[in-house]
Amino acid sequence: MLKYILKRLLLIIPTLLGVLFIVFAIMNFTPGDPGRQILGISAKQETVDELNYQLGYDRPFLVRFVSYIGDLLQGDLGTSYRTRQPFTGEFFTKVPVTLKLGCLSFIVSSIVGISLGILSAVRQYSFADTFSTITAILFASIPGFFLGMVLIYVFGLKLGLLPTHGIAEWRSYILPVVTLAAGGSAQLMRLTRTTMLEAIRQDFMRTAKAKGCTPACMVWKHALKNALLPVLTVMGTSFGSILGGAVICETVFAIPGLGNYILTAIRSKDIPVVMSSTVFLSAFFCLVMVVVDILYAVIDPRIREKVVK
Repeated sequence: MLKYILKRLLLIIPTLLGVLFIVFAIMNFTPGDPGRQILGISAKQETVDELNYQLGYDRPFLVRFVSYIGDLLQGDLGTSYRTRQPFTGEFFTKVPVTLKLGCLSFIVSSIVGISLGILSAVRQYSFADTFSTITAILFASIPGFFLGMVLIYVFGLKLGLLPTHGIAEWRSYILPVVTLAAGGSAQLMRLTRTTMLEAIRQDFMRTAKAKGCTPACMVWKHALKNALLPVLTVMGTSFGSILGGAVICETVFAIPGLGNYILTAIRSKDIPVVMSSTVFLSAFFCLVMVVVDILYAVIDPRIREKVVK
């Protein structure tokens, strides 16, 4: 098992390099330069060129990329073009907000999606099944930013029940968490329902029933355990989607987190901030997928046996 985990961790390195190269290339080939973005359209070209020279933006693309990777290997995450402050100083004040928002959304999404999926499968074609399926399709079809604005209008402006911006209190997390969790829970619900229905119709379920297992035991001990592997995969990818969706969600709700920070850096073409944020988000997502692979081995004895060998 240890060898398997180390192998999966080593695969993160080429994955991160590929992601960094793609993001660096996109930032490089998009129109504009950091000097012009910082000084504004009214600044003289000579002043802009001088600032780009100080920032090192005038060097060739590959030279700047290799230089960034070299600094990264030495633990230097770069300095913001816009604020001239080290990335780590601003990063560690914003990332706890995004992680808290993402983890809360992931927990809510998993609990709601899996619970409704099990309920729909156990009570197939009932009112609960029909209502849950229609609701899941509806929320899966609504873009996150639109859902967020609707929630702000209804629960914030019209009813005045919940805060519409910032994170001053615990109630401020309710609308952003619902916005981020809605799409993921709908996807998990539909997948859990499908895999549970397949598991319920298998021969081992009839055998368990013939041996006198209670309905609750059949569902939770036998059916769910065999239906959980595809659900775990989607849970891992949905966590990455939630972190990505935090960029839009934090903008809609004016939350001072990492997502809003990245969006501001993209607008001003602050390449060190965008790259270092990408390193963190990509590495975190890769670690989540490693945890998912480990859970595969814990849940399924067949996978565990192959991993041990």
